[in-house]
Amino acid sequence: MRKINMFCWSILILGANLFMPINIVLAGTNTSPLKSIAVQAEGRVKPYDTLAREALAMIYGKSTFEKKPAYEIMFTMMLAPETWGEREIFEIQHVGVKEALRFPKEKKYFSINEIMKTDRLPLLMQDLSARRESKEKLDPYFQALQRLENQIWTFKAITAGQWMALWPPKEGSKWLSLDVADKDKQEIFVALTKSFLTALTAPSDADGSLLKKDLQTKVDDLVASAKNENPSLYPTQQLMDLEVHYNELNPFRWAWIIYLIAVLIFVVSWLSGKPQYFKAVWVFTLLGLIMHSYGFGLRMYLTERPPVSNMFETVVWVSWGAVLFALLLEKIYKFGVTLLAGPLVAVFCLILTDMAPSILDPTLQPLEPVLRSNFWLTVHVLTITISYSAFFIAFVLGDLGLYYVIKGESQWQDRIKAIVAGIYRSFQIGIVLLAAGIILGGVWADYSWGRFWGWDPKETWALIALLGYLAVLHGRINGIIRDFGMIVSGVVTFSLVIMAWYGVNYVLGAGLHSYGFGAGGVEYVSAFIFAHLVYVLVAYIIRKGRISAS
Repeated sequence: MRKINMFCWSILILGANLFMPINIVLAGTNTSPLKSIAVQAEGRVKPYDTLAREALAMIYGKSTFEKKPAYEIMFTMMLAPETWGEREIFEIQHVGVKEALRFPKEKKYFSINEIMKTDRLPLLMQDLSARRESKEKLDPYFQALQRLENQIWTFKAITAGQWMALWPPKEGSKWLSLDVADKDKQEIFVALTKSFLTALTAPSDADGSLLKKDLQTKVDDLVASAKNENPSLYPTQQLMDLEVHYNELNPFRWAWIIYLIAVLIFVVSWLSGKPQYFKAVWVFTLLGLIMHSYGFGLRMYLTERPPVSNMFETVVWVSWGAVLFALLLEKIYKFGVTLLAGPLVAVFCLILTDMAPSILDPTLQPLEPVLRSNFWLTVHVLTITISYSAFFIAFVLGDLGLYYVIKGESQWQDRIKAIVAGIYRSFQIGIVLLAAGIILGGVWADYSWGRFWGWDPKETWALIALLGYLAVLHGRINGIIRDFGMIVSGVVTFSLVIMAWYGVNYVLGAGLHSYGFGAGGVEYVSAFIFAHLVYVLVAYIIRKGRISAS
């Protein structure tokens, strides 16, 4: 049976290569029924659209190629590997890796054929394997090598028919992929493939509705064959369609665009001195929060858990909390400036999640075993990370306060007072939530690991951040820290949050909180912190010079 299956698969690949020209023309309109087919990958059942986006992002660094959808690109890659073997679609950014492979430094994309032909590749993979066996932390060079390894593995899995696991098993949980499917299943897939190729390469004057309808029929046949294998393991079509909707809508991108409009209106209002524009700021901020919340709701429904299991989700959650706290502070205290700080935090964070998928992984992943307690995940992780929202508001207000200090404290006293008051209230909110999160984390640690506190790096840096902010608040209450000191503290102390939030996971990469570890972006974060320290120093020198001159 195995030989028959592989023979059918070989015939399918051969036919696709003969059918498709070297310069593939992708229609992008008649093939959409493919998107909602259920597949199993990485421990989760997902629509084919999601699988294709993730694979293309792994290989190419983006979820589209030449403005063509990922689901078409990856399907043709599976059917015509020889064609795609010559296309420069493999992204290699790290200069050291390119030097090691003896590739041109200025190039960013390479073909799989030229990667596999280099005699340096086996040696580099051996070095990577040795580094992993020694359990040393991978530096950026080896992280880039690991990504290249994953890119090659993904391409090989696609072309071998191992990539699309389409049929749930009669027993067990691992779905069957094309390379191990029986003859009847492969014939169903061959029929779907023929319909796909017809729709894909149809002339512009062809009847698209008929082509799409025919492909939908073949997709329905495939889905029916999969459901018949084990109906209890097959997801509902509504769930698959909903995830496709989430992919296509990209709600967090729309959220930061709406927040950016709110920020621009706020700036215009301040510069023009027309406070009536503040109503529009409120409207767009609330609209952004609604879209933001809708994206959260979708992720929670699709994953059946709170969306805070990786860095991407915490960044989105922190930005959501920043907007919420900004609206509450503005409603209660009428600071004015907090209505600028909250949306600014959201714009900054959501642009990061949108533009840096290789660092902040946006994929929907199943929970690590240690996180499979939704109650503790909710009360601990949500609490401790939303405290960062308040501290982020204080940070942005501190930046704004330094700007007015540089411009001149005497003529901007009212705005500086409002900024300082906003920083103080943000500190209070953040400290209460951070302290509660640490205590709840200790309870969860006792529940999961059998001890309340163990000086794990994540625990230690959370405590350091709490003590740092408590010291500032204590100094303010005792009159040691005045307005300028609060502004500086709002900026400087946020580096403690960055270390607890990002540094432990991406720089230290050690401790029991290994489920949150990641790689990349260290140089950008370091530059961000350094630039703000320089900003504080410049403001201090200007202020001191102005005081000395008076």
